[in-house]
Amino acid sequence: MAGMSDSASSRFESAEATLSSIPDFVYAFDPKRRFAYANRAMLALFGLAAEEMLGKTLADLDYPSELADRLNGHIDRVLCDGITVEDEVLYRSPTGYGAYFAFLGPVRAEDGSVELVVGMSRDTSERRGVEEALKKSEARLRAATELVGLGIYAWDPVTGAFDWDDRLRAMWGLPPDAPVDVAVFEAGIHPDDLARVQDAIAACVDPAGDGSYTIEYRVIGRDDGVTRHVATYGRTRFEHGRAVGFIGAAIDVTAQRRAESAIRASEAQFRSFAEHSSTLIWIGDPGAGRIIYLSAAYERIWGIPCEGAPASLAEWIDTIHPDDRQQVERALGTVSAGEVAQFEYRIIRPADGSIRWLRETSFPIRDEHDRVTRIGGITEDLTQEDGRQVYVVSARAAEARRLADLVRAAGYRARTFDSASAFLDIAPVLAPGCVLVDLRNARREGVNIPRELKARSIALPTIALDARAADIASAVAAMKAGAVDYLTVTDEESLRSSLANAMAECHGAARPATSGENAGARLARLTQREREVLLGLVEGGTNKTIGQELGISPRTVELHRAQVMHRLNASNLTELLQIALAAGIPTSVGVGK
Repeated sequence: MAGMSDSASSRFESAEATLSSIPDFVYAFDPKRRFAYANRAMLALFGLAAEEMLGKTLADLDYPSELADRLNGHIDRVLCDGITVEDEVLYRSPTGYGAYFAFLGPVRAEDGSVELVVGMSRDTSERRGVEEALKKSEARLRAATELVGLGIYAWDPVTGAFDWDDRLRAMWGLPPDAPVDVAVFEAGIHPDDLARVQDAIAACVDPAGDGSYTIEYRVIGRDDGVTRHVATYGRTRFEHGRAVGFIGAAIDVTAQRRAESAIRASEAQFRSFAEHSSTLIWIGDPGAGRIIYLSAAYERIWGIPCEGAPASLAEWIDTIHPDDRQQVERALGTVSAGEVAQFEYRIIRPADGSIRWLRETSFPIRDEHDRVTRIGGITEDLTQEDGRQVYVVSARAAEARRLADLVRAAGYRARTFDSASAFLDIAPVLAPGCVLVDLRNARREGVNIPRELKARSIALPTIALDARAADIASAVAAMKAGAVDYLTVTDEESLRSSLANAMAECHGAARPATSGENAGARLARLTQREREVLLGLVEGGTNKTIGQELGISPRTVELHRAQVMHRLNASNLTELLQIALAAGIPTSVGVGK
């Protein structure tokens, strides 16, 4: 053997049979770092015969320079200090074989000096691969458990021993180094849940079952007293029909359960609010065209039970006043596109055909991807329940009863008063409604009613009723006093219409035919002569008296009067007077001045 003393060579020869039969790589270097020995496995690793390898240095064999420097350094240390050096270095041999070299040690001569450095390397590629895979697996498991807060534990059903990680200990309110046994485990479980947990454990160690363990229960921390909700899953390992091992994972779900509890409480509060609110709350699915929620206020507003409510948005829109449907559909389209909309509209109640004015605030409801999947609405009824009250004031008892019957037939409630003073005494405390005053037997007192109501800021619109043969001056006087309409007692159809308008105006639900602003704009379109005729009418003049004042014929006055009615869009003299008064036309000046 190259570079060896006789004694060293003799030792290697005697061990050759053994060294050549083992899979480990055995080799030796002389003091000049040359190979003095290589067993069969080592020669195969390099793909060389003994005579090609022995006597050669690592550099001679084209060993990678970085690894050669490292290995030569180890050889020098062994030669100098006589120590054993361990190392682990991956080497890719000429044959393509991967190996991890292990250690180098001294072979001493008879005088005690180091004459050879012997090394043995073992192929640890497979073991290293397994270790690397295990490390990666453990790292992934650790990352996963930390990400979701899993606590890992093991239990020996035979000995009863527990092995918990620190995270699981924390769920029980324990410090990281606290010992754990069955007593500690059971002491932490909420008393109301303990029996259920024990039953689940007994089932999972029963060989007749599948060994799975899935349960959620409450834990009361030993040291902190905090109640936590713990969800756990595990599986039992059986051998020969006997439970011999168990491993599981647990997670603290307290935050989720508290959030769910808060949501349930919030939903309960919402339902309680919605069911007792006089305001309607609704939710719809615009994609499917369905109404999916209506609060109890629907019955009060629409007059039919919620069970009979429309299931589709289209059916609901059918209950809206025809003049308002288009604007409601546009508004809902805006909401479906993601905007909030506020609008007012009227409905026709299916039960009695009455009209109610509603104010709506509709809004989009988005999902987690910010898409509008639902729309909701808060609907306020602007027509108050007590607003169907009509107060009839008439000195004639029989006429008061007749008018009250007419009012009730129109769907309103009626209350009669035999004098203006009796009515005005309690007017401040009356429910919203309107007043129907008979001027025939007590004209001065009757005309005083709207004037007094206005002075006291009592919002009770007044309709004046007069004899069939009443003159224009009577109408003007009533309108100046503040009456919203002036009718003859025989015009029942106009009375019903006027009652409906007065009710709507009382609650701000109806929009007046004119306002001061648009009335003034209309009057601005009149000619000078038409304005003079209008002033004459406001002063209570007839066609004849106005014609005499203006120096024109009654027929010409009639033509101008018709043109004024057309330009101001007034269908009768009462509406014409309302427009004139709204525009602020003075009534104290003479005609033509």
